[in-house]
Parts: sequence; structure tokens; C-alpha cells
Amino acid sequence: MRIALDVMGGDNAPAAPVLGGVEALDQLEAEFELLLVGDTEAIERELDGRDVDRDRLRIIAASETIEMDEAPVEAVRRKRDSSICRGIELQARGEADAFVSAGSTGAVLAASMLSLGTLPGLDRAGLGALLPTAGPHPTLLIDVGANADCRSQDLERFAHLGHVYVQAVEGRPNPRVGLLNMGGEAGKGDRLSQETYRLLERGRLNFAGNVEGHDILSGDYDVVVCGGFAGNIVLKFYESVADHLARRVSLSAAGSAALIDLTRVCDVLDYAAQGGAPLLGVDGVTIVCHGDSPPRAIRNAVRVAVTAVENDMVERLKREFSGLAEAKA
Repeated sequence: MRIALDVMGGDNAPAAPVLGGVEALDQLEAEFELLLVGDTEAIERELDGRDVDRDRLRIIAASETIEMDEAPVEAVRRKRDSSICRGIELQARGEADAFVSAGSTGAVLAASMLSLGTLPGLDRAGLGALLPTAGPHPTLLIDVGANADCRSQDLERFAHLGHVYVQAVEGRPNPRVGLLNMGGEAGKGDRLSQETYRLLERGRLNFAGNVEGHDILSGDYDVVVCGGFAGNIVLKFYESVADHLARRVSLSAAGSAALIDLTRVCDVLDYAAQGGAPLLGVDGVTIVCHGDSPPRAIRNAVRVAVTAVENDMVERLKREFSGLAEAKA
């Protein structure tokens, strides 16, 4: 198995991606191979002095980097030798089985749509985010920003994407799917929410009804579906709470009960434990990491990609949407 890792993307590149990739390499099975995509000299500098199995590691040269502030679609078209474009093209050509990046989310989405395309029966992809909850398992929130304007059929498809992902990668056989809304009753929400509710209620998923904002992290739902506009707001607010609590921890007196309690909360909210967000609906495995990802988050994102490949996530998604099309015919 070959995982392509964008070494030039993110606020902590190239150090964090290289170190996180090497940590993943050390922990994964012997047949796993890591492809580090980026500036060769920068990668070699980061590898210098590290105990690395070079038989399982390859450097794929990429002369360009897409910056976070660049227009994604334009940058992807203009910088074909960027680490993002090169890494995704490796997967499109069958030279890699998955791609992981902490770079520009918009550029990763654009390059994935351009080079990998969408699965049969889909015209959009959804970006999922695994949020730690009060329960034993995280909740997948989808979509968290790939699509600002959505139709009810898009949200229905996101529900199926999330359903299969949680089955394949998280190992939960019958995921509970909820629809983010302003109230729990069936008739609540705007027209889009009501139309989506009816579609999911008639469908074959384990639909658990509407989910209010205060229930997202309850642990009662495996998948929470929403449009990318609302999902991105929820995600950014979630991240801001984690950052705020982390600052409170740094200001608390060492050894105090408050510090201990806040540290435990921060551990629960730590996005690095989940690794990365899957881009679901493209014909491949693409994992997007937070731009500020430390090595641990990169390592965990690589492990998520490996699990997705090992459990045939893409083929399972194809079967899911083939069955959905037949059911609607």
C-alpha cells in the first residue's frame, strides 16, 4: 500500500508532515510505503539524522507549493507541479492508494475533483470532520465546507457518504444518521431541511431524525448531515472553543483542580487525535488535515487513509450509490 503525503502543505511544513509521516511509517506494517511529495532538498533536510527505513520511503519531487491564500481553482490550474496536484495525480494514475495533505482545503478539493472525479451517481463531494463526543466514538459531521449551497438530494447523498465511511473506517455496522436542524420535530427548519428530512425518512439508512446544535457532541449520532455553509460555521466554532480552553489551561495555576479539569476537556476536544477530514464522493481516498496540524495529527491522518484503503471504502461507496440508484429507479 502506498500513501502519498503532501510535505509542503500546512503552517508547520515541511517539518510536521515529514515527522508525522515517519512516525506512521514506524508504526505501520512492512508492506506500507510512504511517498513524500514536495521539495526534495527540504525533505532531505528534515530526514537528515533520523532513523528511517528508506526502503519503504520515496521522495516525489514537486517544484511548486499552493499557498493558503491563493484562489484554489486558479492555483490548481496554474501550479500543476505543486505538491497537492502531484500527490493527487499519483493516486489518479494508480501509483498511490491515498493522498494526505494539511495544505489548502480548497486546492485539495479542486485538484481531487479535477484529477480523480466523482463517483458514479454523484456530482459533488462532501468534506467530513470527525468530532470527539461525550460517547465512546466521534461523530462525523458532513459537509463542513465543500459546498456552500446545497440541494436536498445533496444532503441525502452526504448522509450515504457518511454512513459508508463510518462503517468502513470507524467499524460501526449500523450508523445512526441525524440531520442538523433548529429543532427536533419533523416539521422544523427551512424548506431545505424539511425536504431533506422527508428523503432520509423514506430512505434505507438508520435515520434518527433532526439533531439540534447542542446534541452534535452527545455521542448519540454517528453521522450528522448539514450543508457546507452551516457545517463550516459549526466546525470553526468547535475549533475556537478548543483553542479558548487551551489558552485557559496555559493561564491556570499549575497543579490546580481547574487546570486538571481543563486539561481533560482539551484532550477530549483535541482534533489531532482524529487526524484528518475525509473528502468523500471523489473516486479515491483523500484526507485533509488541519492547517496547523502537528506531527501527531499527520501520523493519525495517514493511519485513517490506510484504514480506508484496507477496508475498500471507495468500492463500498460505489456499491452504496449503485444500490441507491436502483432503489430510486
